[in-house]
Formats: sequence, C-alpha cells, structure tokens
Amino acid sequence: TVTVELPAHVLGTAIAKTLFAAGNDDLRPVMSGVFFQLTPESLTFVATDAHKLVRYRRSDFAAPQTAEFIMPKKPLNLLKATLGSNDDLVEIRYTEQNAQFTYDGVTLICRLIDGKYPNFEGVIPKNNPNRMTVDRGAFTGSVKRVSLFANKTTHQIRLKMAGNELFISAEDPDFANKAHERLTCSYEGSDLEIGFNSRFIVEMLGNVDSSSLVWEFSAPNRAGLLFPDRPSEDGEDLLMLVMPVMLNA
Repeated sequence: TVTVELPAHVLGTAIAKTLFAAGNDDLRPVMSGVFFQLTPESLTFVATDAHKLVRYRRSDFAAPQTAEFIMPKKPLNLLKATLGSNDDLVEIRYTEQNAQFTYDGVTLICRLIDGKYPNFEGVIPKNNPNRMTVDRGAFTGSVKRVSLFANKTTHQIRLKMAGNELFISAEDPDFANKAHERLTCSYEGSDLEIGFNSRFIVEMLGNVDSSSLVWEFSAPNRAGLLFPDRPSEDGEDLLMLVMPVMLNA
C-alpha cells in the first residue's frame, strides 16, 4: 500500500480539468478513466478519448514513491462533488486493485481500472513551429457562434491563420449554411489552415481560465496543442491536445 497526501483543492482541480476528456468506450476501458501518475518529482493526471487529451501536472506536489493507476469516472464524479476547495489534506492510499480517499470524515473506496494506460507522451507532438496567441473570450464566443452553422454530424470548423489574423469559418452545404468570422491574434509561423470538431474545442475552452490562449500547430494533419497563456506560478502545468478533422476542400 502506498499513501500520498494532497490538498483538497489540488485534487479537485485535477479532476475537474481532466475528467471531461475521458472516453466512454466500453471496449477500451483504460481510456474511460483518469490516469494518475504520481512520482517523487510531480503529480500528473491524464485523460483521453483518442480525439482529445488533457494532461494536468503539478510540480509543487510529489509522492514518496512512484505509482500509476487508472481511476474510473464514477468515483471521480463523487469526489469532484464532495471535495472542498480548501487546503484540507486528502489521503490517497492505493493497492493493485483499489484506491481509498479519506477526507473530511469521508472514506471513499473504489476499484481501479485494470490495464496499461496508453503512452500519452508519445502522441504529444514535440516540434510545433506555428504558434498563435489569442484572447480566450473572443475566441470562445467566435467558435460558439460559427459552430451553429457547422455540419450537424461532423461539427467541423476551420481555423485559418495568416499574418496576425485568424479566420474561423464553418459551412453546412446540405442546408446552404455558412459562417465566417475574423479575429486578431498574435501568430508566428507559416500560413496554416486546419479543421477541428467544434464540440471538442468548446469543451476544452471551458476548462482554461487564463485571459488568453496559446495554440501550437505543426501541420494540418497533426494534433493541435492548447495551453493557458500564463506562467505556471504555482507549479501548475496544463496541456490540452485535440486531433484535427480532415478538411473537405
């Protein structure tokens, strides 16, 4: 049995930032939970459904020894609902099969998901020469408006970066719907056009709380990376990844 102690607000934030990205596929149970990777250097929480991925890392907390386990969604939802946002310590004890969370007079015991978590570091593209910084509120509003005109099955929107301008567009030829918006952004890199599922983007934006965002891209067929645009003053590191959709010409 290994034991780790964490402030309630840290665990609560880690769950809230990752849980939405976990999959619902019963055939791939390992991806239907949140991966806890606790080491003497940092604590990392990861969730992915193969379309999007979130990695939330805290380098200001650590575990006495390395441990990795996959927590199912249900107990995480319970934890999220009952954890306070304070500094009270939560004790996490875990064995091969079970995890036990003790806090504030509550003890929650759950079975862990069996299996090996996929190598998530391997899918995060390392070399992304194209970098865009944009206001979060303006970007979120624009994506939500434009996506109303997107195809109802693919939810595809198109981002086009050129100079210091970002064009966000969507069209649904079946209903002759089309929307097009322009935002100013700060962009370094070659002109790029890339397509995404707007529902994934909106979900991810809802979990970023900085006033502006950083996007990094390598190519239209490679994953886009999304970060909050601010230094992690409290050892907090949030990375989100979303797979593109093929643009129909």
